[in-house]
Amino acid sequence: MPESLSARNIVKRYGGVVALSDGNLDVHTGEVVALIGANGSGKSTMSKVINGVVVLDGGQLLLDNNPVHWSSPQAAKNLGIATVFQELSLIPQMTVAENIWLTREPMTAIGTVNRKVLHEKTEELLSLFRGTYKVDLHPDDPIVSLPSDEKQIIEILKAISFDPWLIILDEATASLDSRQVQRLFELVEDWKEAGKAIIFVSHRMEEIFRIADRYSVLRNGKTVGAGDMKDVSEKELVKLMIEKESVFEYIRKDSKNGENEEKPVCLEVKELQTVTLKGINFSVREGELVGIGGLRGQGQRELLHSLFGDVPYSGTVKLFGNGYKFKHPREAMQIGLALVPGDRGREGLLSIRSILDNLQLPSWPRYGFPLRIKKAKRDAEQVGESLNLKMAGLEEPVSSLSGGNAQKVVLGKWLVRKPKLFLLDDPTKGVDVGTKAEIYSLLTQLCDEGKTILFYSSDDEELIGLCDRVLVLHDGIIRTELSGPSLTKENLISASLGVSNGFHPESRTGGTL
Repeated sequence: MPESLSARNIVKRYGGVVALSDGNLDVHTGEVVALIGANGSGKSTMSKVINGVVVLDGGQLLLDNNPVHWSSPQAAKNLGIATVFQELSLIPQMTVAENIWLTREPMTAIGTVNRKVLHEKTEELLSLFRGTYKVDLHPDDPIVSLPSDEKQIIEILKAISFDPWLIILDEATASLDSRQVQRLFELVEDWKEAGKAIIFVSHRMEEIFRIADRYSVLRNGKTVGAGDMKDVSEKELVKLMIEKESVFEYIRKDSKNGENEEKPVCLEVKELQTVTLKGINFSVREGELVGIGGLRGQGQRELLHSLFGDVPYSGTVKLFGNGYKFKHPREAMQIGLALVPGDRGREGLLSIRSILDNLQLPSWPRYGFPLRIKKAKRDAEQVGESLNLKMAGLEEPVSSLSGGNAQKVVLGKWLVRKPKLFLLDDPTKGVDVGTKAEIYSLLTQLCDEGKTILFYSSDDEELIGLCDRVLVLHDGIIRTELSGPSLTKENLISASLGVSNGFHPESRTGGTL
């Protein structure tokens, strides 16, 4: 088994775009190296060079100080390199076991798949995360039936089923809840003790400082810093990443609970029920930024999508004083609602269309027939400028954008419509710290303008730092409401787990606030 891999002066171009111009990385067995950088800095390209997905244009890879070259992911796998990407590679129509062992199924002497051995090996892998699933997973469960966090776990298990010596975790925690992240990090410690090497790619500084031994920072395709984690601070890393100390501090809202209590109610929900939700009651006032907390999969997504007319529900929903029962998102949009979905790639963007088409996607009918294309372009340009959208031009494909800029387009297409109520499903997942700060500033500005925001985040720090109040969901009900002095990380985590922690969230069982 190799003991080290080094990337030296890596260059990778895509046409006229230089993704890496001088990328460097060293990783040794028994350690975790954090590969850090803003969106578009070259992290994913570096990962893809190391695992053979893309062929480098310059520089070299060294395995135990010996030059190596591979031109396919399979060649890298044969050398013991496995990658867990944020964008899943699973086949939805196949089962858990079939996805994990695809093309490597255990066979019988007569050349058929040995189902007994297949199940046993899959159960052994599934047991590594047992206790973190919403419902126990089984080898024959179809992938299409699983929530996003459990799909990510299967992606992790698929990678380690090769028994690799080098594991690349590329934003592998972005879809996981806190229990699952904790279990993954326990496994990472086991892998280190077993002599494996791990490259950890994440935008979550807390996780980086918690798990990594060393760091390597990319900026604009160049490695600009590397060293031991014990010798660097979060602030120093962020400065290396973005060259702007000003965005280090998250934009935090001052408490405006007293002020908001005098404002009109924008949204009132009574006894809302879906397959997952068991009677949700709450209200949100004009200008409030109200968070939705809790472990992933407790009904947060269903709540947002039901309010947007995308999930059937029973109960009463009042908007701006009037009762509504939306049967289609089109009806919600006409009243002034906007939904930013949690999966921008599948639900938020048309990747083969231009940036202009994506920004104007919900709004084209407003520009009449014949189409007032100049007006549409002016409006899109204004939104792009307000979001500091970095692009070559509106006619470029949206797929050409970095993750952070693509997320700005998902937000921007609603800003064109000037909605009154924003429903946000984890809008900063997988974006860099600079883009996060810009999004935080935008949300604060929208609230100051009188817009109302209902905001789900898988990041507890975001909920604490941004929101006026946080509604914590657990098992399909609002376990408690946290605000002011009670809005602490300890209380938020306790309520997420269904633990009272001394502030008696059980008194709100049933969701009445």
